[in-house]
Amino acid sequence: MIGDRMKEMREKNNFTQSALAKKLDLSRSAINAWEMGISIPSAQYLMELSKLFKVSVDYLLELNEKEYIDISSLNRSEKSIMYSLLSYFEENKTTPKISDIDEKLMEEIYNKSKELGIRLPDSVRCILEEKFG
Repeated sequence: MIGDRMKEMREKNNFTQSALAKKLDLSRSAINAWEMGISIPSAQYLMELSKLFKVSVDYLLELNEKEYIDISSLNRSEKSIMYSLLSYFEENKTTPKISDIDEKLMEEIYNKSKELGIRLPDSVRCILEEKFG
């Protein structure tokens, strides 16, 4: 149901119904009606929600379960790191153990996370700092 997906995306992006309504120049009751399945957003609002939540309209409509991450602002090296991690996850279908990740890749992740100010999970950060810090 589209309302469930919209609520999921709204909460995932830390919006209250009121905050989302304000962002879209709507009433909170309009957002509530969408989430309750009483009404559905127009094509215009589906497009706005898609851009705001950085997902496809198909994803909002539950026609496609794929989620997308916009990496267009990353440089080639950063994209390479992201692709490597995605490949690892697809091949193993599990969360990687830090010991399973290539050492050069680990060092790149550590350096890029510091450079970009990305906070890694404490367990990962401690291991990487011990190894490369």
